[in-house]
Amino acid sequence: MKRCPQCNRVETDDALVYCRVDGTALITDSGAISRDAGTVKFGSGEASGEIETSILPHTSTVPVINRTTGPTTVLPVTQTSSTTREMSKPKRRGLVFAVIALMVVGVAIAGYSYFSRKNNATIQSIAVMPFVNASGNPDLEYLSDGMTETLIRSLSQLPNLNVKARSSVFRYKGRESDAKNIGKELGVPAILNGRFTQRGDQLSLNLELIATQTENVIWTDQYDRKSSDLVSLQNQIARDVTSELKIQLTSADQLKLAKNYTNDPEAYRLYLQGRFYWNKRTNSEVEKAVVYFQQAVARDPNFALGYVGLADSNEDNDRPTKKEYIRRALEIDDNLAEAHASLGYQYMCSQDWAASERELKRAMELNPNYPQAYGWNGMRLTMVGKYDEALSWLQRGLEIDPTSNGINFYKGVTLAVSGRRDEAIQQFRKLQEMDPTFPWAHSFLSRIYVWNGDHTAAVEERAKSVELDGKPDDAKLLRESFASGGWDAFLRQSLRQGAAIGSVASLSAASDADKETTIKKLEDKAAKGDFWLFLIKHDPLFDPLRGDPRFQQLLKKFNPPQ
Repeated sequence: MKRCPQCNRVETDDALVYCRVDGTALITDSGAISRDAGTVKFGSGEASGEIETSILPHTSTVPVINRTTGPTTVLPVTQTSSTTREMSKPKRRGLVFAVIALMVVGVAIAGYSYFSRKNNATIQSIAVMPFVNASGNPDLEYLSDGMTETLIRSLSQLPNLNVKARSSVFRYKGRESDAKNIGKELGVPAILNGRFTQRGDQLSLNLELIATQTENVIWTDQYDRKSSDLVSLQNQIARDVTSELKIQLTSADQLKLAKNYTNDPEAYRLYLQGRFYWNKRTNSEVEKAVVYFQQAVARDPNFALGYVGLADSNEDNDRPTKKEYIRRALEIDDNLAEAHASLGYQYMCSQDWAASERELKRAMELNPNYPQAYGWNGMRLTMVGKYDEALSWLQRGLEIDPTSNGINFYKGVTLAVSGRRDEAIQQFRKLQEMDPTFPWAHSFLSRIYVWNGDHTAAVEERAKSVELDGKPDDAKLLRESFASGGWDAFLRQSLRQGAAIGSVASLSAASDADKETTIKKLEDKAAKGDFWLFLIKHDPLFDPLRGDPRFQQLLKKFNPPQ
């Protein structure tokens, strides 16, 4: 049986948990309760009188008295019952209030626990949006852009954090867009906004970490520093943001965030200016970038990122100089993902597949969020005919940088050379919609139309690519030559204009009537490490050359490595 510790009511129903009078939790009290149903025995020993009284609900309350030693006075049952009820009323009221209070506390604790867990949840994916230059001085745009890029680069090195690439987030620069839409478009639960000002020697940066689903501000802070503290400020921001994201850092991760590539603030500024112009990608702007990168390494000869900038700015046809810059950067710091990726690209162009794979994989180990390494690794596999594996790596790159022109372009190329031409056409059309100014999407689409025998479409796509390359007069001549002289006239005009960005390299070579000249052109491209030489495996325009032993020797360069 069970007893209520408040009112001493006894319950014989073992299934009950709480008292039916006041709701108190019942307890088992075997020492004072008889095994006989409904009987409570008070007292013990030979000198005690024993009273048995039934207190079962809805039963008789007449006492049954057994006098074993002497008379015992027994109060009337009705009086005892009345007194018990009178005494239990305030207790019951107090108990009710206590229960309510406990319930309120329980709800509060549960709510705190829930929201605490929500607040302590790790954010595993983020987009660092372009910092706004609120200085009113457009000449400082390089600084707001550069600080954004530096933070993206720092956070990208963390293996447990997915950071959207520069090319994905900078599409929002200067655009009005709310956090919820950005989160949906980029697939991130949080974005980091920044507002930068500089007044004289003082820098000020306001940061806001925002949950994209609710648009609530998770964290905000303001940093005020001297411009000479720019390098240390960047490191501080990276550490603080990581802390607010609740990322668990290893000792190696902490070292990455604390890394200073230069202690010279002026060299760092020059580097940021170089990157600002390099990102514009026009010939004249890249030339400006080279000047700034050269000034940066002149101030600090051990500034490895400055040499990476020089390598990126160097023309592909000057590969020895480009390689020298990369090697210099790696001599200073062997943990530069960008340098390893660029070196892997150089090895890929010279068909050194083992070295290319080694360097590209090293780059991805050092920076799991560096999309270009995934793109180049995908193309490495495409060149040796491993198309499914290539598409898998390219897709991983697009998860980091879904709007990358380069990786989307490589995906289209891989689909085309693997025989999935209809899918390739759709991919290039998608890329044209993403960036109507990107000429490569038109140039390779022209090639696919040539393969399909659709000369009219091929001419139009080729002309569009030439227009976007800044040569409207050449585009007009291409259209006119096809209209007046047909396909052969178009080929001759294309040859006179030369091959732009590799788009008609094989087309121009194959249209040459002199077989010897064609073979020599291809051998020269192989010696220079031409990126597009692998297309000779797939382009039907080279079919007349496939019986030549020299052509077969060129094809062997693109056999899968053993």
